[in-house]
Amino acid sequence: MITNAFKAALTRGKTQFGLWSTLSSGLTTEVIAGAGYDWMLLDTEHSPADPLTVLPQLQVIAGYPSVSPVVRPAANDPVLIKRFLDLGAQSLLIPYVQTREEAEAAVAATRYPPEGIRGVSALTRATRFGRVPGYFDHAAEEICTVIQIETGAALDALEDIAAVPGVDALFVGPADLAASLGYGAEQTHDDMRAAVLDALRRIRAAGKPAGLLTGDPVLQSKALAAGVDFLAVGVDAGILARGAESLLKSARTL
Repeated sequence: MITNAFKAALTRGKTQFGLWSTLSSGLTTEVIAGAGYDWMLLDTEHSPADPLTVLPQLQVIAGYPSVSPVVRPAANDPVLIKRFLDLGAQSLLIPYVQTREEAEAAVAATRYPPEGIRGVSALTRATRFGRVPGYFDHAAEEICTVIQIETGAALDALEDIAAVPGVDALFVGPADLAASLGYGAEQTHDDMRAAVLDALRRIRAAGKPAGLLTGDPVLQSKALAAGVDFLAVGVDAGILARGAESLLKSARTL
């Protein structure tokens, strides 16, 4: 079996730093892959990406073994999950999970029968086109299912979600969570930060690794102090947009 370095790293107790990728380009992915991050999130929920754009991204990242790819499907959909697993993705971040039952469905989509409902094909990139012996029997051992907590309802069910067998980690999505809790776009509100930190502590208390995406330096610092296990610190589209603006602003002051 191909070892899932991201899943293995979550057990080592050292924070893994990541970067979000929404530009949906193999070339952009290659630029980022050599930057030194531990993991990279390939986002298909809030981007134009789909399986055909994720495939070259996974192929590029395979040439940079120090960074691990994590794919976010557009929804908790067994068809999408199946397609990304067949492409060779081993770590999936499943969005908008609000109940134990939805978490169970996400896990089932990553497992072959009788444990789950994943469709079977022996000739996929995941199996190296039939060259990985025992893939059917051992694939689940290297698949990492991360559940995204991003609503008030999900917070209420957090411990139940964390207790689902096959859920490997939980991830707090502060943007949707802020909207759900009534803070709108104010992710930096003190009470909102406190809600995120409380969620991280509850996840770890439930015995699961805790993840977060935030570009807020204050929350980043507080999350690190709270023991966050995997932390995404930015988004490629944001880096390009703000960097381009900053460059022009500097030029105009010469």
